[in-house]
Amino acid sequence: MSERNRLPPAICLMGPTASGKTAVSLGLTLRFPLEIVSVDSAQVFRDMDIGTAKPDRATLEKFPHHLIDLISPEESYSAARFRSDALRVMAEITARGRIPLLAGGTMLYFKALRDGLSDLPQADAELRRAIDEEAQRRGWPALHADLAALDPAAAARLKPTDAQRIQRALEVVRLTGAPLAESMARRTGAAVPYRLIQLALQPSDRAVLHARIARRFDAMLEAGLIDEVSALRRKYRLHAGLPSMRCVGYRQVWDYLEGRSDRAALREKGIAATRQLAKRQLTWLRAWEDVAPLDCLAGDPVGQAAGILEAALS
Repeated sequence: MSERNRLPPAICLMGPTASGKTAVSLGLTLRFPLEIVSVDSAQVFRDMDIGTAKPDRATLEKFPHHLIDLISPEESYSAARFRSDALRVMAEITARGRIPLLAGGTMLYFKALRDGLSDLPQADAELRRAIDEEAQRRGWPALHADLAALDPAAAARLKPTDAQRIQRALEVVRLTGAPLAESMARRTGAAVPYRLIQLALQPSDRAVLHARIARRFDAMLEAGLIDEVSALRRKYRLHAGLPSMRCVGYRQVWDYLEGRSDRAALREKGIAATRQLAKRQLTWLRAWEDVAPLDCLAGDPVGQAAGILEAALS
């Protein structure tokens, strides 16, 4: 038996938004001794339920999920913290004689788990606040120009309006005095102590996925997404620069509540942003190694996945 096959198994179920990851996860837990670990950078936030497509209370009671509802929307979460939390939970699941099923669409978290982390400095709250204040005065395109002067390679990869990534790149460069790529080239973290079985839900027809995305966003609006964001603004001390309010859907509703768009524009921008998210997720998956693709539009994706798992776990 190879060294890899001596490791306990863990399943990674990846895919773009609206590809049906939740339904497949639940279906697989009925067939195998699995426990679901969420790999979703938005579902970590408490009280953000509708816009994150978080499973409802009845589903969570029947199928408990790990790593959701961890922090307040006022806080930040990182790939490093995810890796630490995921490895701890995976060890607990394995000790119970069960198998971790890591399911979600945050590909950076999957990469952090599988490959370890770049040697980037921890977030600096004071510096981030200063960058946000500077952006409010001058605008993100101006900060993008500043980044281009300090780290042309990093700036070339980012759009002038990509606030979250511009902020982080500026933060790293200002903290380290070195280009972002130099810090990212240094890896930390031991290899993941599991035999990863990697599955990817991918659409055979992108237009059908886009139609799903539109229907799902409409369903979120119908379910009360605007009221959810209004309630969050009343309960917490939030601002538009927080990671929670940069999540797809929440960012567009924030602009609507600030009077910067009407409901029709909110819907249009929310659907467009979700499509862009799906495109980025699929770009990650095309470059992913050692992954079994599943057509998320086929008649029985649970059956497809179960067949692969039966062979891999036998």
